[in-house]
Amino acid sequence: MKHNKLVGVCLLLLPALARAVYAPIPEEEQGQPFVMTVQSSAYYDSNIFGAATGAIDSMVYSIAPKLAFNISVDKQTFVSASYQPTLDYFENRPTDKLLLSNALTARLARAFSDATNIDLDESFHVDRNPQSLLNGQALNTDQSVTWNEFDGRFTSVLGPKTGVVFKYRNIYYDYVDNGLGNSLDRMEHLGGIELNYKLVPEAAVVGEYRYQAINYRVSGVGKDKDSQFVLTGVDYALGKEITLSGRVGLEDRKRTDEASSSSPYAEATFRYSYSDQSFLSCGYTYSLEETDDPAHYTDTKTNRFFVNVQHALTKAVIASASVTVAPATLLGLPGVPNVNETTTRVGAALTYVVRKNFTLSATYDYDDVSSDKAYRDQLRSRVGINASISF
Repeated sequence: MKHNKLVGVCLLLLPALARAVYAPIPEEEQGQPFVMTVQSSAYYDSNIFGAATGAIDSMVYSIAPKLAFNISVDKQTFVSASYQPTLDYFENRPTDKLLLSNALTARLARAFSDATNIDLDESFHVDRNPQSLLNGQALNTDQSVTWNEFDGRFTSVLGPKTGVVFKYRNIYYDYVDNGLGNSLDRMEHLGGIELNYKLVPEAAVVGEYRYQAINYRVSGVGKDKDSQFVLTGVDYALGKEITLSGRVGLEDRKRTDEASSSSPYAEATFRYSYSDQSFLSCGYTYSLEETDDPAHYTDTKTNRFFVNVQHALTKAVIASASVTVAPATLLGLPGVPNVNETTTRVGAALTYVVRKNFTLSATYDYDDVSSDKAYRDQLRSRVGINASISF
């Protein structure tokens, strides 16, 4: 589902048992260092700007070649990189009809021993056709954004049953529209340390500390903030079939020139892989998130529920779907009342594997935001077909 973000919970934010240094790569990219993939699609978008009223709909035609590089430098070191430009043509867009987006990724993973490894990920995007658009913006505002994300993770052991994980994430946002940029351009830092103790080979109890700093480029007064998290939880893995992770704790958030606050924090994920190509995953988070309207609200208190499922109907036909429901409360600045709203995102795809390097798929995505403030409502659906071939 190219145009719908399956709810994946960030590796840094959601716990996991020490992951293998050689993470899986797509089947079509295995066995050779360089792979060229060409994806093309045609889809109908009912609301290309995510507007609350006066929605503009359009057919969109897209082509996205991708060059991927994957190589094991030695038995302990894995390197990968990819570059993918995406060219979208809109039949009915009032300004630019042809948009070029770019995505560049890189990864370095090294295992120093069976128990100690480091994993570094870098992802840079120039997104002219965002997947999930902001709520409450002026009618049909261009929400193009450049963003960069770096993730680092170091895993090791302190004793026969005790492990340690150091984590760091940096995210940078730069919006093309000057109004959005002055309001939302920012850099986020998130770092943490986790100690875990194995009760049995399959399960470990975990204690974790995280520190987060969010700094806005323009007018940070009332928007800049830092948080400290103290969490405890459990990780469980029964082979490759079942994994379960959970954290509960407290977040202490301090805001620049605004009142500080404390809030509970919770996250849980479950995954069941019942065949090579079939799995069910679900999860829940409760946290304070950044608002898309910092001029009126300090944070967004969010409950997020998600379910992802993929099922191989046959060896060649695979069905997948995702559902996210996120009831939230926007916490108003002094004199501004709180706002309740619920975001629902649904995605579905049916993929036919013609052969290992050639797939066809039909996709459907649906976004619905229902808010106390009508100008923040959003209704958007996309339906299309996609073809992908690798060389």
